[in-house]
Amino acid sequence: MKSIKKEISRPDVFIIGAGPAGITAAIYAARAGLSAVISENSVVGGQISQSSMVGNYPGFENITGAELAEKFRGHLYSLGMQIEEFDPIERAEFSHGEKRIFTGTHIYEPLSVIIASGASPRKLPLKDAEKFEGRGIHYCALCDGNAYKGMNVGVVGGGSAAAEEALYLSGIAEKVVVIRRKNYFHAEKPLVDKMERTPNIDVLYNTDIVGLQGEKFLSGVRLKDVSSPEGRRYDIPLSALFVYIGREPGTELFGKSITLDRYGYIITDEDMRTDIDGVFAAGDVRAKRYRQIVTAVSDGAAAALSAERYISGQTSLLQKEN
Repeated sequence: MKSIKKEISRPDVFIIGAGPAGITAAIYAARAGLSAVISENSVVGGQISQSSMVGNYPGFENITGAELAEKFRGHLYSLGMQIEEFDPIERAEFSHGEKRIFTGTHIYEPLSVIIASGASPRKLPLKDAEKFEGRGIHYCALCDGNAYKGMNVGVVGGGSAAAEEALYLSGIAEKVVVIRRKNYFHAEKPLVDKMERTPNIDVLYNTDIVGLQGEKFLSGVRLKDVSSPEGRRYDIPLSALFVYIGREPGTELFGKSITLDRYGYIITDEDMRTDIDGVFAAGDVRAKRYRQIVTAVSDGAAAALSAERYISGQTSLLQKEN
């Protein structure tokens, strides 16, 4: 088979990921006059593009995630920058001296790299979960919720995403059962209060899912009351289960080059620098406490500013040597 000769490109900065962090980094890079390549293998806009409603981003009282993502994209395009969406990264090699990123058609040798590859939904760790994926098990209510209009559905999770999607589904489904293993939510109190007040939402605290039921399609779940000494188990019928139990960082390509924490997130300092000179990380892929749109945008800006400073330093060094 004839091998494809890859084009070599040497941009100032290569940005991996076109979510809020990556797009913000690209906007700052463009305004600084840096040449940049933005690579995205999944959905432009990242996780927010799948959010039914965003109510905590400054300047927008009521906007869907898809609309906000499109505004981010439009801002980027207004600066003459494009997103490489159809040339996935095959390999990445980072060292203090050189950075190389291999795609299907290119070998990129940038002066700096900003990793903003985000995180993807953590899969439900139950037998038959994969069998029912797309047949009752879903990870995006905005994408798949309309298929269950007038039916009983479940939501499992304990963060803002679970509460937001339960509220979204309450306008579609006959009944929404929220399954929470602990007796509290990791979400804003007004959001949780609204969810608990919604008539067709039932919140089951101290409850865990221990089994899935159905033949070709999900028909119900087996639950366990973790607050009772005997761990009482019982079944409830559900046509669908929407899963929000955390996310997995998109760092599988970088673990051999940069330091990750025990959960696989990239360790950085407050300037978004990793332990490799010229490599920065921003957004949900970074090890940090809070993962919100505003913190991702902040990370992206800081990463681009740090990259600009790094590139300026490298350029000055080369000029002195010559």
